[in-house]
Amino acid sequence: MFRFFRFLLTHGIALALGFVLGIYLLPILIAPEAPSNSEVTASSQQAIFSGAFRKDLPGSDFLHWGEGSFSISKNRVSFMGSLAPGPDYQLYLTRELALTEQEFLLIKEESAKAGPVVTFDNFILELPENINPADFKAIIIWCETFGEFITAASYQ
Repeated sequence: MFRFFRFLLTHGIALALGFVLGIYLLPILIAPEAPSNSEVTASSQQAIFSGAFRKDLPGSDFLHWGEGSFSISKNRVSFMGSLAPGPDYQLYLTRELALTEQEFLLIKEESAKAGPVVTFDNFILELPENINPADFKAIIIWCETFGEFITAASYQ
């Protein structure tokens, strides 16, 4: 009987670990090739706003963070840096800076969802035509699937 419970416990732990590793590694494995630094630099030439993500935000932790600089033009957001890998990242523009999950949830409804972030080292995201970045003050990257705050920064 003890062998059976030990079998269940060890195999249950292995299954749980495999599941967690799969959630973490799958976005990395299926991510498209990230734009190069020169592509991001070229994309940011028309920038009207800029800012930087930092790892040490109150809502970030060792699994959810971003670090690097971004620029925003009328029609795109360009980012040069790194994000912690994860599934279903979305970029939002907000009217005020939120530095934690709770703060973002309070303003999420009035924020503009700009689109998905599918690479973790650099990205270029085309903004929808109905979003004017001048109407907002901050940028947030949010994991939609798990409701997790990744990073945020002000840009004006």
